[in-house]
Amino acid sequence: MTVVASKAEQGHYLTQLIADQAHWLADADGAQGEGTAPDPHQLLDAALAACTAITVRMYAERKGMALQDVVVTIRHKEEGGVYQMERQLQFIGDLTEQERARLTEIAGKCPVHKTLSGRFEITTQAQ
Repeated sequence: MTVVASKAEQGHYLTQLIADQAHWLADADGAQGEGTAPDPHQLLDAALAACTAITVRMYAERKGMALQDVVVTIRHKEEGGVYQMERQLQFIGDLTEQERARLTEIAGKCPVHKTLSGRFEITTQAQ
């Protein structure tokens, strides 16, 4: 998959992002941004939240669980050079404690969680 970022038509740091048919915006954080789009750290948090929600819903559906929704909340902080993410899950539906425990375990198996927990490298090429 390829994501392309470039200056948006409006806004000082507002940035358009394009991946295939999907288009969305990002902005600088804090006082430098306009507050009309998520900043890069919020996008990172959103990737984990979305992947978790999708993975949990797909699993529950395959297993016939009575999950109506899962609300995923991500909070982050940086401390001592470490980016710390806290994930909270709220399962909505008539689920047993065993099902809730299994869905919590499945949350840790979403692809973005695996990526963020593993080793990865970034290479840069300039033109």
